[in-house]
Amino acid sequence: MKPSGNTILITGGGSGIGAALAQRFHDQGNTVIVAGRTQRTLDVTCAGRENMHAMIFDVESAPAILEFAERVLALHPDLNVLINNAGIMRSEILDRRRDLADAEATIVTNLLGPIRMTNVLIDHLVARPDAAIVNVSSGLAFVPLFTSPTYNATKAAIHSYTVAMREALKGKVEVIELVPPAVQTGLTPGQETRAGYQPLAEFIDEVMAQFSRQPTPSEILVQRAHFQRFAEAEGRFDKALAVLSELGARTRSG
Repeated sequence: MKPSGNTILITGGGSGIGAALAQRFHDQGNTVIVAGRTQRTLDVTCAGRENMHAMIFDVESAPAILEFAERVLALHPDLNVLINNAGIMRSEILDRRRDLADAEATIVTNLLGPIRMTNVLIDHLVARPDAAIVNVSSGLAFVPLFTSPTYNATKAAIHSYTVAMREALKGKVEVIELVPPAVQTGLTPGQETRAGYQPLAEFIDEVMAQFSRQPTPSEILVQRAHFQRFAEAEGRFDKALAVLSELGARTRSG
């Protein structure tokens, strides 16, 4: 992925990793479109920045995503990079029957959202020079946290989908996976200041250093993500699962 001169669409660009990526890519000389549910938060991301644009879309609606894609391409026909970042993470309890609304919303947002967005833009991207797709997964795709089972499952699916996509689009569109560890963002209540999570600015510094490498790595892995990403390959899976389970139990108990 070339470092500058792109037109980049970032979903979930109103806060957290999405907003930080948007501002850093903009600093490098890219035109950036941030998309999300809330105009106010998107406007904060864009404040004072030329060539950064905010657009509302509903990630849960297939017709709305199609309509959004038509709007964004009409306004920004030079679009050549899609970053599928929008996601939610909900705590779930598996030891008794429950309402599945959170699980279903997580699947729609975290898995169907990126699949649908990529699908409506793929014909355009294949025809563009220097095109790239970045899918944001998670360290929890590789070692799960028992308190967020559906989130883990959607991120594992995004990892697998990205690997398949990379093969299918070889020579046409560059496909990159960004694998965050636990980062201090507003993804879950209290996470922005949670001890032991990587500060957002530190995480973004590492990420952007990797994006600046040529060729860009197929997986953007900060050092903290190695603990989960390589746990199985290095024979540490059970130990890593135990560490995350202890963390989950502490977080759930308050």
